[in-house]
Amino acid sequence: MSFLEKAEEIKRLFSKTTLPEEKYQLLIDLGKSQEKLSKEEKSEDNRVHGCQSLTYLKTEYRDGKLYFSIESDALISAGLGQLLTRVYNGESPETVLTVPPKYIDEIGIRSSLSPGRVNGLASMWERLRKEALQHYIEK
Repeated sequence: MSFLEKAEEIKRLFSKTTLPEEKYQLLIDLGKSQEKLSKEEKSEDNRVHGCQSLTYLKTEYRDGKLYFSIESDALISAGLGQLLTRVYNGESPETVLTVPPKYIDEIGIRSSLSPGRVNGLASMWERLRKEALQHYIEK
């Protein structure tokens, strides 16, 4: 699936919600689908700083593509992580660096979030970009 197709899938999923409470519930449901990281993967190096909750991001680089796994101890944060990783998984570092997650603004989720959650989402996005930059430089 292409980046645009994955972003459209997220937009379709949220197009069925109209109330902030519905968006929150959908985020919680997405959070429940998060991968569980091993104890070793929940290291300080993988921690996403700036999130209200403990959130960890593991990155793998294979065949020129990035693969992200994210786990958070709060389902809302986990859901926000899923919004990013579902779309950016399997993409090149160049895509992560040059294509911002405009689809998140298009689904109207930011207005439903507390300032702390908005900051956490921004921290997750910056972490993805940092990982992409590292792999872009190394190649």
